[in-house]
Amino acid sequence: MALHGLGKVTLGVPNVDDTIAYYTDFGLGHRGGGVFATRNGGDQLEIVHAPTRRLVELTVAADDPDDIAAITGRLTGLGVAIDRNGTSVGAVEPVTGTRVRVAIRPRIVIEPAVLPTPYNGPGRIDRWGRAPFLTRAEPVRPRKLGHAVIGSTDLETTMRFFTKGLGFKVSDYMGDKAAFLRCSVEHHNVLVMSAPVNFMHHTSWQVDDIDEVGRGAHAMLDGNPERHIWGLGRHYAGANFFWYLKDPAGNFSEYYSDMDTVPEDELWSPEVLHGLHGLYAWGPPPPPSFLEPDDLAALMTGAHCSTG
Repeated sequence: MALHGLGKVTLGVPNVDDTIAYYTDFGLGHRGGGVFATRNGGDQLEIVHAPTRRLVELTVAADDPDDIAAITGRLTGLGVAIDRNGTSVGAVEPVTGTRVRVAIRPRIVIEPAVLPTPYNGPGRIDRWGRAPFLTRAEPVRPRKLGHAVIGSTDLETTMRFFTKGLGFKVSDYMGDKAAFLRCSVEHHNVLVMSAPVNFMHHTSWQVDDIDEVGRGAHAMLDGNPERHIWGLGRHYAGANFFWYLKDPAGNFSEYYSDMDTVPEDELWSPEVLHGLHGLYAWGPPPPPSFLEPDDLAALMTGAHCSTG
């Protein structure tokens, strides 16, 4: 696959300072001006002002100019207006209004390499003495941006933009209501779901293991219990461990680890998942506010007023 992951997300929010403080607590490195870096992926988040919360721009990483040329041809074939330079091509997804830019970026290398976490099990001793996570004192810092989830009022059109235009592949479906799309070896990098209004649902950030998922969430909730949304649990689609929190603008952010991978030369048959089975394998049930965020009605009203 010429594409190899997400490069960066730009989130528009009405409360920039509060949101910057939140993602600083979340473990991303604030480089100033609302730009944040992960441990291994460089600058991968930018916070800018917007009247309502939204995904302003999504950067997708590609290998070389030939990839940019191929994507340019596909987008043009779909009748999508583009702007292109030598290292990137940009277009606006026609339904959600999200600007998507495919840019040449180096592949993310996790350095230093993460050693396998030793676990004991029945009849199997992989570690001796006290568990090593007990000695972890440093704050959790995500390795990279993993995926973004958006709601679209026209699922089919948004999917076509990502698959036929950009070259994403479908990993799994949630009935006829959502699709998990990948542009890397990870199970999904974008999830598009059918919604009554176009909106930003969540971004997801990779940490080392389930202990880091739990430690990160525990630190975020210490003194701020209102940030909790859903977790700890394990998804069915993608099989990753998860914990979801909410930023001050209303966007969800996820710590995740242990995502399914799909080697580029491996045949993969998407499954059609239904109901809660597709959402999680174990953990607490998702709260109603995860499935339908509390501010969705307000976003719908705002969208109506802005176009009326």
